[in-house]
This record gives sequence, structure tokens and C-alpha cells, in this order.
Amino acid sequence: MHRRTLLTATAALPFATAAQAQTDYPTRAITMVVAFPPGGQADLAARPTAAALEKILRQPVVVQNRGGAAGAIGNAFVARSAPDGYTLLMALSSLAVIPEAEKLFGRTPPYTVDQFAPIALVNADPTMLAVSASTPWRTLEEFIAAAKADPGNIPYGSSGNYGTLHVAMEMFTNAAGIRLLHVPFSGAGPAITALLSGQTKAMASAPGTLTQHVRDGRVRVLACWGKERVAAFPDVPTFMEKGFSGVEFYIWAGLFAPAATPAPVIAKLRTAMGEAVRDPDLVRAFTAAGAPVAYLDAPEFQRFFADDSARLLRAVEKIGKVE
Repeated sequence: MHRRTLLTATAALPFATAAQAQTDYPTRAITMVVAFPPGGQADLAARPTAAALEKILRQPVVVQNRGGAAGAIGNAFVARSAPDGYTLLMALSSLAVIPEAEKLFGRTPPYTVDQFAPIALVNADPTMLAVSASTPWRTLEEFIAAAKADPGNIPYGSSGNYGTLHVAMEMFTNAAGIRLLHVPFSGAGPAITALLSGQTKAMASAPGTLTQHVRDGRVRVLACWGKERVAAFPDVPTFMEKGFSGVEFYIWAGLFAPAATPAPVIAKLRTAMGEAVRDPDLVRAFTAAGAPVAYLDAPEFQRFFADDSARLLRAVEKIGKVE
């Protein structure tokens, strides 16, 4: 009897150890992956969030940029990571688009959406249509007229095929009946650099990544993909105002963990994020970037994610194959 009791206790040790690890979480540094190079919306959301979480969780939260393939490389890395709460993903809306785009080509997606558990939405901004200040276009109408006069030759940059910035622009060009020259980059940061250098003439972008360049007079904003005008750009009309119904797109950033992450760890991360979005330094950083906090806890974020993804997948079907 004593031997059986000893064996039972020994067998239970791994489970007790795992449960204790979940209770004590975190006991070491956490990696927050951004699936794009520095300078884009996900990166701008991740860094203040990581700094706020460090204060709350009392462990380092290290932002790691793993750019490439419009976010697919970094997203897939997190999907395959150990579900222990030590590898998280600050993702954009393209998280749902990439697997669907792969299916268009008959390829196996690098990951599936059900491999992720939503933790919290941190911001959600209408996309803005930006052009280089070196161009003559000062209104949306002038830009459309130029595109119709020179079809397929005005270059615009994006974060990669089927990335957030590409899908937004294709929504607009399809509605306006124009053709532009798509130049994909590895992320929004390099795409903005190309716009500023004159390599491209236009791009879709989140307000936060454009604000300083607009203030510096290097970029003009002609229109916005939101239902309403953006507070930081009150003079910029929406596409809907200009008669383009259905041209609506938001670049949101949200925190995810691998789907099999234990419930106690998810709960601790949710609680921490609820505190992090109220951190004064985070609020100041987001506000200064023109991308104020738009927090949703996991259940509401899950519903938001599902609704937004359904709309984006319809847009991908319209775009079709892009070689």
C-alpha cells in the first residue's frame, strides 16, 4: 500500500510542477514578436505595451522583430512556439488574411488562425491614403485623375502581398476603377522609407506612422478608410464621404498567445493588459503617435477579430491571385 501511494505521488509530480509554473508565471523574460521590421504599426504598438507589461509582470518583455512575407514568418513562428506564455505576438489584421491568400495558390498556409488565443486589442485606426509631398496631388480627386491618365504607372508601397496596406489599397483601386503599380516591401517601415525617398509616390498607412512626417511637410494625406474622420486629421475626408461605399479598412494591433497556452497564464496576461493600457507612459506614447488606445479584453476582441476577418477575406477574394 505504501509503494502504491509513493508511485501515485511520484506520477503526480509533473502535473504539480506544471500547475505551480502556471501560478508563478512569469518567472523569466517574455518575448513579444512583431512580424514586421521596426517603424510600422505593430512595432509602434508593441514597444510601449512591452514597457508597460514589464512594470506589471516584473519581468523583461523583449520586442523581437521577425519581418518577412507580409507578416507570415513572424506569425508562424509564434504559432509553433511553446504555449507557455513566454512567446507572444503583437499582430495586425493581416493575421487572418495570410492563410486565406495562401489557399488561393493551392499552398498549405504557414499557420491557421485557430493556433492563436486573443489576449487584448490595443488600438484600431482607420487607414490613411498618403502621398509624397513631392507629388502635385492635393486632393483625392486629383490623385484618381492622375491614375486614370497614367494607368498602372504610379507606384505605391505596401507591407507585402496581402498585407494590411496592400488589401486596403486594392479595396480603394477596385472601387475607383484605377490601376496603380504595387511595390511590396517587408513591412510598413521600409514602405514609408520608400515613400519619403521618392521611390514610391503613395501608400496606405496607419495614422500613427504618418503623423510626424505630415508635421514635417514630407507627406500629405488625401483620404481615410474609416467610417468617420480621424481626430488627428480632421480635414481629411473619408472614402465614404467621397462616394466610395464599402471602402473601409482599419489597421488594428492586438496581442495574441499560442492557442494551447494554459488558462491561468492567459488570465494573468489579460489582467496585466487591462492594467497596461492605463499606464500613463503607454497612453502618452500612443496619443503622441496619433493612435490612441482602443482596448478590448479577450472575449470582445475575439468577436471584433472574427467580424473584421470576415470582411477582409471578402476583399481578398476580390483581389484574387497576386504573383
